[in-house]
This record gives sequence, structure tokens and C-alpha cells, in this order.
Amino acid sequence: MKLAIHHDTRYTYANQVSASIQFLRLTPQSNARQQILAWQVQMPKQVRSQLDPYGNVLHVLTLEEPHSALALSAQGQVEIDPTLEVEHDSQSPLPFLRTSRLTQADAALIDFARQHCGSRRDRAALIMLMDGLAERMPYSPGATAVDSTAAEAFAAGVGVCQDHTHAFLACARSLGIPARYVSGYLCTEDASHLASHAWAEAWLGDGWYSFDVTNRLARPDRHLKLAVGLDYLDACPVRGMRRGGGAESMLAQVQVRSLLQGQQQ
Repeated sequence: MKLAIHHDTRYTYANQVSASIQFLRLTPQSNARQQILAWQVQMPKQVRSQLDPYGNVLHVLTLEEPHSALALSAQGQVEIDPTLEVEHDSQSPLPFLRTSRLTQADAALIDFARQHCGSRRDRAALIMLMDGLAERMPYSPGATAVDSTAAEAFAAGVGVCQDHTHAFLACARSLGIPARYVSGYLCTEDASHLASHAWAEAWLGDGWYSFDVTNRLARPDRHLKLAVGLDYLDACPVRGMRRGGGAESMLAQVQVRSLLQGQQQ
């Protein structure tokens, strides 16, 4: 399957920002499941790419001159192999046993994980956990905030893909299973689900397996991976800080569409 992606993000500020720094993880990498055919990131000035501690492509954009708006764009084409269910990695998965503030498992999450998985630590058990979380936390845009923790969203019984992923990570790690947050894009015909997406990957002995709680998918056949990390803060496409500016408005537009063989973007 060939996908075309166009992701525009624009920030506007009530007053001029005197200086800002943005951490951009907007560049996917090729692997056995996804081949990047073309990709470009447009930003106010040229920035050299680097790899962050998790191996993600990172651009650090620093603007030291006053500005009242910031526009970022990423676009390209990628080919997905929908038959691959596991991603192999030569790096140790053990760092992804660590928890974070957003993925700390409380007693309720620990109990939920044990109820669904018992003593099993296999893919079938994690699929049951995925389905259980999807039922327990219906997709509800606007019900949580960007800094909501897994425990808070689970207690509220609602969430979006970020919350679903954090809850899954909290449960998996409480069972001793390395698990990581994935940011990326999803090609879907369901307009209620944004094309910008998040899901989880868990290490099950021979590689990383995907678990998309929001869509109850255990095979990433329409998913394009951007970045991985312990949680949203490590892997989100754009994260930054600024000095001044007052109130901020952000508009993000993401389009992911399937391309027919031979069709150009």
C-alpha cells in the first residue's frame, strides 16, 4: 500500500514571541515494513537533522528573532507492507520497561492488566488487554488534556489515542513487558478519527508488535511510524518552548490518503 501524507501546523500568538525552540519529530525512517519514497519538512530556516536517544530523526528549530507566527509542514510518500506483523530491532528493549509520569500505573491499572492477562505474557493476552481498554475507555475527543496521565484517563473512562496508548503502556510495563509509545499517521475512512495518530508497541521476545487500542488493530497495515518513546512527550511530532507571545492558537491539518499503483502525489 502506498500512502501520501501532508501535515501542516501553524502557531499564531497574541503578541510577538521574542525567541522560541521547537523539537520536530516529523521525519519517518525506512524499515522492513515501511519504505520512505519521498519526504520533506519545511520550516522557517534550514536545520540539520540528528538522532535523539530513541533513534528518532530530530530537528531542533531555534528562532531568536521576534515572530508572531510559526508555520511547519511535512509531506511525502511511503509504501507500507501490510503483511508484516513484527518489527525486529537489534537494540535492547529493556529501557522501555521504565515508567514515566504520564504512564505510571496505579492500583486500578495494575489490577486491570492482571485481570485480562493473568500469568500470560503473549500476543493473544495483550490483544485481550487492548480490547478491554477500548471498551473501558471509549474514544471521546476533548474529554482529556494533553497532559492527562494514564491513571487519570482510565479513572475517567474516556480518552483519545494518546490516552489509550498511555494506559496500554502502563498495563504492559506493570506486567514486566517492555512497551513503547509510537506517534505517526493512520490512513482511515473514519472522519471522526484524526489522521495524526498514536499507538503502542510491545516487545514479545522476538520483536515489537503493534497494538492500536483506539481502533482495536494488532496489525499496523495502514500506519506510518514517525517516532517512538516512553510516552507522548518523547515522540510527539512537535514540541516546543517560547519566550513571550501571550495567548497561543494552533491549527493542525493532516491528510493521509492511499495512492493507486503508479499514481503520483
